[in-house]
Amino acid sequence: MDVKIETSWKERLAGEFKKTYFSQLTDFVREEYGKTTVYPRGTQIFNAFEHCPFDKAKVVLLGQDPYHEPGQAHGLCFSVPDGVPFPPSLINIFQEIKSDLGNPIPRSGNLTRWAEQGVLLLNATLTVRAHAAGSHQNKGWETFTDAVIDRLNSERNHIVYLLCGSYAQRKGSIINDSRNLVLKSAHPSPLSAYRGFFGNKHFSQTNDYLIVSGQTPIEW
Repeated sequence: MDVKIETSWKERLAGEFKKTYFSQLTDFVREEYGKTTVYPRGTQIFNAFEHCPFDKAKVVLLGQDPYHEPGQAHGLCFSVPDGVPFPPSLINIFQEIKSDLGNPIPRSGNLTRWAEQGVLLLNATLTVRAHAAGSHQNKGWETFTDAVIDRLNSERNHIVYLLCGSYAQRKGSIINDSRNLVLKSAHPSPLSAYRGFFGNKHFSQTNDYLIVSGQTPIEW
């Protein structure tokens, strides 16, 4: 199966594309795009990989589902295209960055600028039906994105993993925290941000770790 994904990731994930679950997932996703509205656009499903090649990844931010309302999802977790109002979780992320690092709230919620610095903005599920959160869960995407984390964990060291919320923490349970920095906190959604996301200082901790390990810090 010829999957349109960035070359370095295609090489690492080639085995996944040959597995039965991925063939079944592909059939499901194609059927969904053919009969209903699905986000993001088909050309943006693997956008996170396009902007952050395997050897360039130095931070992994794990999300769960793409945004499921019009104009929001574009293949990068928590990110929205230029000109789109910030969803609540993204507002809270920017508020924490401002509190932690003093950075002003940006005018755009497009996080492509993070991805191009080496932040893999990875959702566990890479597609979703419009207006239906979780609608593409348990169809195979989670197996695929587990493989992504496994490849990074096996071949790369000194990556920062930002695991916000219990879902991301379970998904990141395979990560070797003796060779990487694993930062855990509550999810930035309004329902949980005040229970441990605000004040976590994960963005400054990320940059401190990157500097100590000889890497360039992220311009958050």
